[in-house]
Amino acid sequence: MNRVASKLIPADFPALPGLAALDAVDISVSAVDDGITSQAIGYPAYTTEDAAPAIGLSREAYDRAGFAAEVGQTLVVPRSDAPDVVAVGFGGVGEETATSVRDAAAAFARACARHSTLALVLPSAGTLDAATAIAAAAEGILLARYRYTALQASPKGAVLTSVVLIHPEASTDPAIHTRLERAIASARAAAIARDLANTPPGHLTATDMGAVAVDLGARFGFDVELFDEAALIELGCGGLLGVNRGSAEPPLMIKLGYRPDRSPTGHLGMIGKGIMYDSGGISLKPSDPMHLLMKMDMGGAAAVLGAFCGLRSVDAGAHITGWLMCTDNMPSGTAYKLGDVLTARGGTTIEVKNTDAEGRLVMADAFVLAGEEGVDAVIDVATLTGAALMALGTARAPLFANDDALAQAVLDAAETVDEPLWRMPLERKYRTQLDSDIADISNLGGRYAGATTAALFLEHFAGTTPWAHIDIAGTMQSESDDAWRPKGATGFGARLLLETASRYSGPQR
Repeated sequence: MNRVASKLIPADFPALPGLAALDAVDISVSAVDDGITSQAIGYPAYTTEDAAPAIGLSREAYDRAGFAAEVGQTLVVPRSDAPDVVAVGFGGVGEETATSVRDAAAAFARACARHSTLALVLPSAGTLDAATAIAAAAEGILLARYRYTALQASPKGAVLTSVVLIHPEASTDPAIHTRLERAIASARAAAIARDLANTPPGHLTATDMGAVAVDLGARFGFDVELFDEAALIELGCGGLLGVNRGSAEPPLMIKLGYRPDRSPTGHLGMIGKGIMYDSGGISLKPSDPMHLLMKMDMGGAAAVLGAFCGLRSVDAGAHITGWLMCTDNMPSGTAYKLGDVLTARGGTTIEVKNTDAEGRLVMADAFVLAGEEGVDAVIDVATLTGAALMALGTARAPLFANDDALAQAVLDAAETVDEPLWRMPLERKYRTQLDSDIADISNLGGRYAGATTAALFLEHFAGTTPWAHIDIAGTMQSESDDAWRPKGATGFGARLLLETASRYSGPQR
């Protein structure tokens, strides 16, 4: 554990409570709903049908209850001598998609928060195949029932232990088992990222993050190498070391390595911003609700680590290397200052114009290391700029890239997992805003287009390597339950990276 806060933290503190809860859930499939002993069972309801025979309710009854059967709506019918039945809105008959099924299953799981055992009958009349429907429903339920309860004496809601997914083709579709395993791996990746981002900063330092990574690597089949302060000095990682100067906690670079069991199809790099707590440094943030969320400023590193935990489950074919750049950003007598010049790995000098533009500084070192490693492409995920939040809000993250093929691959993966992105232009006219009178580059642009100038800073260090940057500052957390996204950390990026990696087959020229 860490040097300072460990004295206050119980030795048995559960570092990943959401992961442990997910591991305890038994998920099975069935072709029929006979003999189901779950505490609640959901049945599809449609906007275009007059009644739901399985539930025994007419359209008039729906109307009186205010239930229109839209996706995301549910109507619970309690029963004293049998499982509760739930009308689950799926929209129009035959209009189901993986996204709508995921959302509907999530709504069902939340409506039954007091139940530990659930069963859900899935639509079978449309064009959606059984494997896709079952996988999407499993994801929706597992993601929606996530809660961070490590520090609560009496958590609300029941602990989910069993899920039965019912589809008439459950016993005939050979792809179901594989797709279900992928869905569980995807939900697991998000749960890990959420756990890490939700953990209070005094309970999760850079050192702790390294210990968690080592444990997860041993369990999920990837290598972990830790680079402490001495190793970082030897490597010349002046960006990470400079940001760390004000912290009582040491910095740590966590290098992750995955190799498939067969000859790799390519080499993909992933970089995660790991600011364990961001006070803003000398450029101190105001004490407002956003400051409270700065424990999540390591959400990019959490997403990368979560994705690595699913690579073997989805049988990713590429060699994948990850760099998690972890430190606090704190004010103190030793903190780096406005006007300081830091020297990143590779020798580039950076003038510090704002110490709250620290994420790009720690990631600069990682980009140089990725280039030296010879990756074919690199994707970074970071809670990088408030400008991203202002531009696209909390529902969609901006994507910047210097390579069209890589950008499209990331966009396709984002659509599959419903973690929406919008590709933004790398307006190179703004690159001069990063010019410095005394160093090679400065860490801050002008007043406008902050997400773009931050991306241009990263592109400088990515060089000619195909690169994509996802700014999750707006999507890292939700203020309320939203479909399968819980209140608190969303884990945005973990499932997206896992899906991208599972498809990656080397540079596309």
